[in-house]
Formats: sequence, structure tokens, C-alpha cells
Amino acid sequence: MSSEDSHPINEYSEEFEQDLAKAEQALVNLKQRYREIIEAQRQHRELSEHLKTTEQEWQNNPKPGLESQLEAIEAQIQELQVTLESALLSNEDLKRMFWEGLKNGVIGVLFGEIFWQIVRFGGLGIIIGWILKSCTE
Repeated sequence: MSSEDSHPINEYSEEFEQDLAKAEQALVNLKQRYREIIEAQRQHRELSEHLKTTEQEWQNNPKPGLESQLEAIEAQIQELQVTLESALLSNEDLKRMFWEGLKNGVIGVLFGEIFWQIVRFGGLGIIIGWILKSCTE
């Protein structure tokens, strides 16, 4: 009897250890993503300040080199904004959310609505057909 009692405990402890390892890995990934976001925010602040000073310099003395530098800074800021907008979502999370949304939203709603419209208007057409047939007889 003691061997039967220890077997479920071992089974649960293995499952618990696997879940714990997954949770630890998720925490490590979350910490890494958080550090990336903090770094991106710092870079965004620095580039925004550099952009302001370069714009002021360009307004005081317009040079072609400054204009290309402004465009490069603005492009870098746009890239950082995309990074910051995706905040704590990884590419895997975004892909999973996209496919779940597509499956639940577009496919589920579209085909669900189409099915019920076919039932509603098809049934309505059959009823109208029967009424017209009975009126002509």
C-alpha cells in the first residue's frame, strides 16, 4: 500500500517540477524583456534629446548633413517606439494572439454569421415558396 501511495506523489512532484521549471524560464524571459524595454526607453530619451538639439542647430544653420542626420535620428526613434509599443509581448506571444484572434474572431464570427444567415434566409425562402405555391393552386 505504501508503494501505491508514493506513486501519485512522485507523479505530482514530477509534474510540479516541470511546471516550476516553466515558471522559472518564463520569469527569466520576462526579466530579460523588462531589461530590453528599460534600455529602449533610455535610448529613446537620449535620441529625443539629440533630435531636439540637432533640430535647433539645423534651424539656426541649415546644412545638408544635419538634415540627413535628423532623418536618421527620426528613423531610430521610430524603431524604438515599435519596440516600446510591444512592451512585454514577445514575438511568440504576438503570433499566438494573432492566430487565436483570427480563429476566434474572423473565422468563428464570419462562418457563424454566414451559417445563421443561410438558415434564416433559406428557411424564409422555403416558407415564402410554400405560400406562393399554395396561393397559385
